Amino acid sequence: MDINQLIAQRLRELRDAQGLSLATLAERSGVSRSNISLIERGESSATATVLDRLTAALGITLAALFDSPAAEPTPLRRTEDQLTWTDPVSGYVRRNLSPAVDSTLHLVEVHFPPGQRVAYDTAARDVDVHQQVWIVEGSMEITVGDTCWTLMAGDCLAMLLDRPIAFHNPTGKPARYLVALGTPLRPRRA
Repeated sequence: MDINQLIAQRLRELRDAQGLSLATLAERSGVSRSNISLIERGESSATATVLDRLTAALGITLAALFDSPAAEPTPLRRTEDQLTWTDPVSGYVRRNLSPAVDSTLHLVEVHFPPGQRVAYDTAARDVDVHQQVWIVEGSMEITVGDTCWTLMAGDCLAMLLDRPIAFHNPTGKPARYLVALGTPLRPRRA
């Protein structure tokens, strides 16, 4: 399945599961109803910023949006099954590494092009999401609220996703980093 079709399907499923109308999700997320409709029909490639707004309004992480519910959960996700998505504006590429199991931890690998910037302006979320970013190659500037951190290869930054965050690669070389996202335990299914 094409990644934009997967996003379309998952967004519809998640919105329907919460009983949200397009208008309600638009109001919660600050994304127009028409834009959400285009994304849900697979007729628009949403940016990372738009997807972040939508997932925050749905109470999930961006990584969870890319989880295709497995017919039979498995603790292994092989390389060829790890979905990649490219932000249409910045060109950054994210690859979901984690298996599609009910877990409080998600791992994502990001390849970030030189000179690019992506800003996530959502602040409030229904659940605490903890994130750590470990720079594998290159360097990145990460702004959390009003504090800007310059990270080099090997550096790791921990943050709570409760304020605006911006990622910027100020160099002329690509950067690669690992993102670990942690969410609270959900009640066990009966």
